[in-house]
Parts: sequence; C-alpha cells; structure tokens
Amino acid sequence: MNLQNRALETLKQTSRTFYIPIVRLPGELKDAVASAYLCMRAIDEIEDTPELDNHTKAELLRGISQRMQEVTDMEAYARIGADLACYNNVLPEVSLSIGEWASLAPETIAPRIWDATAAMADRMAYWAEHNWTISTEADLDRYTFSVAGAVGLLLSDLWAWYDDTKTNRQYAIAFGRGLQAVNIIRNQREDFQRGVSFIPEGWTNTDVQDYARRQLKQANLYVEALPKGSPALGFCQIPYILAQGTLDAIALGKPKLSRYDVLNLVEKVTNFKSA
Repeated sequence: MNLQNRALETLKQTSRTFYIPIVRLPGELKDAVASAYLCMRAIDEIEDTPELDNHTKAELLRGISQRMQEVTDMEAYARIGADLACYNNVLPEVSLSIGEWASLAPETIAPRIWDATAAMADRMAYWAEHNWTISTEADLDRYTFSVAGAVGLLLSDLWAWYDDTKTNRQYAIAFGRGLQAVNIIRNQREDFQRGVSFIPEGWTNTDVQDYARRQLKQANLYVEALPKGSPALGFCQIPYILAQGTLDAIALGKPKLSRYDVLNLVEKVTNFKSA
C-alpha cells in the first residue's frame, strides 16, 4: 500500500467527519490537507492518551515541534517521530507515523504545514503542563484557538495556495473554534473521566452551547463566502453541517448524531452515498 492510500485508510479509521471531505479533494490539495489533518491528529492523540502523564505529553509534543523545525530533507522526516518509538505500546499508529504524514505534503506547501504542526504541538504542550485548566471565557478562547482556530487559518492558506481562493481569516478562526466547541460539548463525559474540563467556571450547558453557536454563526459566514464549486466550499460544508447538526441534536437531549444522521446530512450537501 503506497503512502497516499495508507493515509486515506488511516483517515477513514480515525475520523468520520473529515474522511469524506478530504477524499473528495483534487490532486495535490488532497495530499496537503490529508498531511495537515493527520499531523494534527497525531499530536492530538498524544494529548489524549491516558497512559501518559502530563509531563511526558508535554515533552513528547515539544520534541515533535523541534523535529518539525529541523526538517531539511527526506531523511529528516523519519526523525520527527523518533522520540515516540519507546511509547509504541500506548500510542496509536496515527501518532507513531507522524513523520510519514509530514512527508505526504507537496513540496511547495509542506513548510506551512510543518510550521502549523510545530506551533500547535508547542501550544498543546503548554495546555498539558497546565492540565487544560479553563477558568474563564478568555481561557476557552485561547484553547480553542490553539487547537482549532489556528487550523482554520492553515486551511485558508491551503485554499490560497491551491487556487488563490481568498477568505476572511477572522471567520476562518471561528470556523475552527466552532467545530472545537461542539467537540467539547459532545465529549464532556469522556473528558471528565480523565480528569479534564474545558468548561469555564460557573458555566452551564446552555452557556457552552451559546458559545458554540456564536462561533458557528461566523463559521457560516466563512462557508457562505467561499466560491461556488470550489474545493474549499466542498470541504468546509461537511464539517460545518455536522457540527451544526450535532449541536442541534445535543440541544434535544441526544448524546451525538447517529451514523444515519451523519450520512443523511452529508448526502444533503454532497450527494455522497456510503456503502
């Protein structure tokens, strides 16, 4: 199995939200977005692995950041995940293979992806060291920017690199923030079980949902401004509509969207049908 096919198979196994929009992208843009997503997912899994203490997580994440900044040739890719090898019994394959995912990026945009991954790894290390303590809305804003708003900015750069699609970068940040806020709401129980809460002190579920809806309102402006028929629009519609659908389902008391709901929403915007 070549690297592109392996990347897509890993995507399929790790994200039902992003596999479909990524696999539909054309040519080099597909490789670029897949590379970016898998690199980000790799460090996200390190952050979430319960078998690692926070100090170890921070060390590994900062190590990845440093390795990303050292890339100068093909051999350097193999060194990106070198520090993870001794944790191959607890870390998932998507994390252990981060060097391969980094090498998937087309040469002309790869440095932007490495830079974004390195910066996010450093930010995640900070939050690990502080046990993801979210006391105020400002803390929540910083966290959601760290792990998702910055991804919105990276996507904007990828659209511009591929076909010169221009975007409102503030709305791009809200696009990422909105998706992350919905994830926080959806995963509250799992986060609580590992001793973490991303909810500001004194906030109710209504407060958190209002925060997510404010971000998604701007995210909608971002999506609506994308050119009709562009790869950027084809990509962004899917995670946006799934985030909005998830928020609506949670407001009705459901824990998340069912597989049927997901496929139904995706089909509405893409005519994509899954076997």
